[in-house]
Amino acid sequence: MVAVTSRRRTLAGQLLILQLAIIVVVLVAVAAVSLAQSAATFNRVEGRRVATLGERLGGSPLLRDQLDQPSPGEAIAPLVQNTLTQYGVTSVTVANARGRVVASTNPTLVGTPVVLGDPVVAQGRSWFGELETDGSRELTAQVPVLGDDPEKNLGRYLGVVVVGEASPTWSQRLVGASSYLLTYLGIACGLGVVGSWLLARRIKRQTLGLEPREIAGLAEHREALLHGIAEGVIALDTQHRVTLVNAVGRRLLDLPEQCLGRSLTELRITGRLRDVLAGAGSGTEARDQVVVRGGRVLVMNRMTVHKDGRRLGSVTTLRDRTELARLEQEIGSFRSTTELLRAQTHEFANQLHTISGLIQIGEHDEVVRYVDTLSRHRASLDLTVTSRIHDTAVAALLMAKSAVAAERRVELRISERTGLDRLPPELAADVATVLGNLLDNAVEAVAGDPSDQAAWVEAELRQDAASVEIVVRDSGPGVAPELAQEVFTHGFTTKAAEGGERGIGLALTRLVCHRRGGEVAVTNTDEGAMFTARMSVRAGVPEVAR
Repeated sequence: MVAVTSRRRTLAGQLLILQLAIIVVVLVAVAAVSLAQSAATFNRVEGRRVATLGERLGGSPLLRDQLDQPSPGEAIAPLVQNTLTQYGVTSVTVANARGRVVASTNPTLVGTPVVLGDPVVAQGRSWFGELETDGSRELTAQVPVLGDDPEKNLGRYLGVVVVGEASPTWSQRLVGASSYLLTYLGIACGLGVVGSWLLARRIKRQTLGLEPREIAGLAEHREALLHGIAEGVIALDTQHRVTLVNAVGRRLLDLPEQCLGRSLTELRITGRLRDVLAGAGSGTEARDQVVVRGGRVLVMNRMTVHKDGRRLGSVTTLRDRTELARLEQEIGSFRSTTELLRAQTHEFANQLHTISGLIQIGEHDEVVRYVDTLSRHRASLDLTVTSRIHDTAVAALLMAKSAVAAERRVELRISERTGLDRLPPELAADVATVLGNLLDNAVEAVAGDPSDQAAWVEAELRQDAASVEIVVRDSGPGVAPELAQEVFTHGFTTKAAEGGERGIGLALTRLVCHRRGGEVAVTNTDEGAMFTARMSVRAGVPEVAR
């Protein structure tokens, strides 16, 4: 079996065929209107002419005098023939008062009954219209002949004069008009070909040389791609109007259903989110920007789109990191335990090396004193934490952070004003998340300053009947005043590492505090930065983060 594939017409071919079809339809309509107008003009002009001839012939004295005679045909026939020859009509017929033809340009009609268009003709009234005569259709005028002799026949009906002009058929009218119709058709076809070619070239440029089926395929693929990926996608033009957004992007950004074509201002998108989407201060692209929106931690990547050196707009992808942040919160205790074990392993290894060295040089008494000092220091730290913090999860976190800070030559202090009772498991997890993020941020800030030989971080936890307050101070350089209000909105971090994972901690801290009906803020003191976080202890507090 041989498969035959039909070659699809190009856009130019389709436009040409369509325009030619339109031109043919228009020409047919124009021809029909022209023929109808031609018929109306013929009836009006020729009808007036045959009516005039009929009245002139009916008023002839010879006809009036001879029509009432016994054999009027011989006298009237020359008059009838002369009228036919002189005026070029199709037929002339004269009938007597009995309705019999007495003279006609068609001899076969002599003696036959005349066909009247209307009986009123026999009553002395004229009639005008079309009649079927001898197999042909004629435009006919029937004029009664009335006597004018006062003594014999004044006003008496003597007969009728019938003057006819053959109506041209539609084919004859079309042949008569074919010359200019063919000219118009040729001109219209030429204009159609040139116009369709120019139009096709313009459309080709605007569609980047793609055919309609290719454009349809791209549109289908685009819809499948946009709605088939898990990430949000939003595209803006140069005026910051939304030109494209998928369902995930609309959900993550809390956009209305009818958001296409609306600007960021109309959608009430402000602050950090607007800066990232509009590219304010970030050049042509933005990598892994952290934004808190609608209770979600979003990581956004923005790219500016150019075509032939012309800026078309921008495309931004969005990833929801809220679930990942919550998973990190759940495994935070395991990470803290791992860090504690690693730090303690490093610390114990150093201590064992010291003890081994003292034994090798024979300083046994010094070994005893060294071991006693280590025991007292460890017992003092354990006593400080456990006596002031009765929640085991938070206490274990502080012990782990203390070991990690010591490894980085940072002293972790517990404020004397600290006091925390046992908390419900969910609240304890949120407190541990906020405290851990703030301590990590502070340790990174002070550990990165090599000139600070006495780096320290102080944690203070206070609790009352309505809230839990966490205060973390450090001896670092502090936070720039211009960033104090935006530090949490921007997902700010003091860490100098690269990559998209940085900045999640402070954004998550703000999110957890808002979910608990509280807030987090940063101020500068004489010694360094101070982060203050508050959370409500009440259950079921709605999320207010936006």
